[in-house]
Amino acid sequence: MTAPQSNRRAGEQRADDHGSIVLRAIDLSAAFDQTEAVSDLTLEVREGELLAILGSSGCGKTTSLRLIAGFEVPTRGSLELGGQLVAGNGRFVPPERRGVGMVFQDYALFPHMTVLENVEYGLRGMDGKHQLAADALATTGLTNLGGRRVHELSGGEQQRVALARALAPRPRLLLLDEPFSNLDLALRAQVREELRDIVRQTGTTTILVTHDQEEALSIADRVAFMAHGRIVQIGTPEEIYLQPATIDVAEFIGDANIVHARATNGTVATPFGSFSVEARASRVAAVIRPEDLIVQPGASSTAADTAVPATVVDREYYGHDQVLRVRLQDGTLARVRLGSRERFDPGDEVTLSLANPPLLLADHDQ
Repeated sequence: MTAPQSNRRAGEQRADDHGSIVLRAIDLSAAFDQTEAVSDLTLEVREGELLAILGSSGCGKTTSLRLIAGFEVPTRGSLELGGQLVAGNGRFVPPERRGVGMVFQDYALFPHMTVLENVEYGLRGMDGKHQLAADALATTGLTNLGGRRVHELSGGEQQRVALARALAPRPRLLLLDEPFSNLDLALRAQVREELRDIVRQTGTTTILVTHDQEEALSIADRVAFMAHGRIVQIGTPEEIYLQPATIDVAEFIGDANIVHARATNGTVATPFGSFSVEARASRVAAVIRPEDLIVQPGASSTAADTAVPATVVDREYYGHDQVLRVRLQDGTLARVRLGSRERFDPGDEVTLSLANPPLLLADHDQ
């Protein structure tokens, strides 16, 4: 099987992309106790871009960020920042000389200092540090909180202090390590929207590490999906979601119904009809997003092989939409996402059909 033409290989740039390259990593790798945590990281990040590195815990995301920041020494490969080699070929530039700002997962704020003192701490020895700190507080909406102690702040305000401290030296690259993980769900969406607006307002090139696919898709210009220490796919949020390169990407990013099937003579049969595949394909995974399934009440009254009878098993209601779990006649369970106005209950007979054809991927796991 071949990936859709609009997909890009890991680290690959569009020929017509605008903006200079702020970061270029080539085959960057790191190993600990003979275990490779990051393998052949190849990545380019443009000026002003917000890139999200997305993946499950332990996939190598944070190690990648630490390699870029200079907190870890790569075992091989090279890294350039602003066109200057900072790691590789016998050269290693320490973190304090890379011009990189970082917001840690726990924010790493000093509780005995005020907000202003926390921001100024990262400006030690710099000319005009008071003005730089004042500018950073203004940018993050903290001007009126400069005299407060950290323990007097809400979680969202503490996150903005950490961001202000990282932005104050005006870094050429900002690194964010799971910056929203300490916030409750109600606050998380608001704070990530504020962060997106701030980094775009300042034009700061940013790399965000997260395990939350909603965070990555909602604020990033591009998303790099990482698994087992490697970048599997990189692209816009739309490309990553609508055209996943592998089954792992499809299952991790968003909700997906995966139908495993064997192909014969260039055709694969699914419960929703038969589809053409490459003649050499033998095992295929059909990826069907829940929102691409149309549900109608009652048993099918048509002979079309794309109209599939099913029974509602349960229902998850979210207000803005709902998800039905249905069982096809062959026992297959599927998830269907639809608007909140229609009412279906467990035991209801329904008919399913496809709004869009499934994405067909090579199935190497079967």
